[in-house]
Amino acid sequence: MNLIWQQCISCLEGEISEQQLNTWILPLQIEQDPNTLKLLAPNRFVMDWVRKHFLDRIRELVTSLDDSKSISVSLSIGSQNRGIVPEATASSPPPRAYRSSGLNDSQKFRNFVEGKSNQLARAASIQISSQPGGEYNPLYIYGGVGLGKTHLMHAIGNQIRENNPDANILYVNCERFVSDMVKALQHSRMNDFKNSYRSLDALLIDDIQFLADKSRSQEEFFHTFNSLYESHAQMVITCDRFPKEIEGLEDRIRSRLGWGLAVDIKPPDLETRVAILNSKAEQIRADVPYDVAFFIAERFKSNIRELEGALKRVVAHARFTGQAITQEFARLALKELLAVQDKPITIDNIQKLVAEYYKIRVADLLSSRRNRSITRPRQIAMSLAKSLTRHSLPEIGNAFGGRDHTTVLHACRKIVELRSEDRRIDEDVEILGRMLSN
Repeated sequence: MNLIWQQCISCLEGEISEQQLNTWILPLQIEQDPNTLKLLAPNRFVMDWVRKHFLDRIRELVTSLDDSKSISVSLSIGSQNRGIVPEATASSPPPRAYRSSGLNDSQKFRNFVEGKSNQLARAASIQISSQPGGEYNPLYIYGGVGLGKTHLMHAIGNQIRENNPDANILYVNCERFVSDMVKALQHSRMNDFKNSYRSLDALLIDDIQFLADKSRSQEEFFHTFNSLYESHAQMVITCDRFPKEIEGLEDRIRSRLGWGLAVDIKPPDLETRVAILNSKAEQIRADVPYDVAFFIAERFKSNIRELEGALKRVVAHARFTGQAITQEFARLALKELLAVQDKPITIDNIQKLVAEYYKIRVADLLSSRRNRSITRPRQIAMSLAKSLTRHSLPEIGNAFGGRDHTTVLHACRKIVELRSEDRRIDEDVEILGRMLSN
């Protein structure tokens, strides 16, 4: 069964995006049975999604791969290795240690603007806030900077507290978790630290990528995770990337981050950006005409923080000067920010941004290395240079380590092909294009 399932995964790799594979297919486990491929989903959400979108195709693949044509496929909720969570057992739960929640009371579901880019993440967040510690534990939300991950996290905490005022909830940035642990070590108060974190009903931890390469902090987080998981306390974790993409993180932690549900948030589309601006304007009691909101939304595309910053700048200028907000007024108020955006895009800027985005060096893009982790970003950078600058193919090739113009042409065609086949590549190119345009 293992062989057939691995062959199924190999076939699906060529049919669906890497993100879909990571989110829905790889979390499935199989239970050994001679005549049935028993697929085990980590929770009902994953089970329902796989049944609706992938199960028929999985059955087709099993039929084609099974020479005897006698193997059936079943799907249910379960796990091969969660009966006991190691290294975190205790004869009795620790006494509860209440502390400040760290929650932002203003960030709730009702003022979180929903769009296609965040629909799944919002739905999952609402679900776990009504049933904390259930099937989606932990909830892992990932995406770029300023897209609403932290807002959703606070909304979850506020809703849990509203439903249960006695709930012991803590929102904390990962850097604060590390800092608390270091202070506890320095002052010989590790027992207090453990009690404080392990007695929670809900732990909301932001930017988990900061645990990378911190072995002592990872060790403590591992045991904290196990303790909370065993006590059915809800965990919500955010990051800027998928768990398997976090370098410097132990495999056992990566594995646990995928135990529940992983959902991503993408940059908002134009309509959602306009809706966000209207919502923010209402919150600060500002009268912003639709054409002005549309103008701002068209110019600030990368993330919600930039969008909100632009709005606040326009509103502040209007209040200080006593003028009405018009499109021309907004253009003048934002002229410095727009001037930065209007600077011409250079190949050098593209190389730096792509290298930073994929966590590699610019020197790698210019090198002769041909492994995929370098080749694909290089091809994307070449494609962006072709579409966003006026340089010729030979000039672009020369800027990438003296490559021939035919190499650049091949890279551009390859990226066009991949964007139609791989949703993750398409999203990366779109995000990078927006970042460069901003």
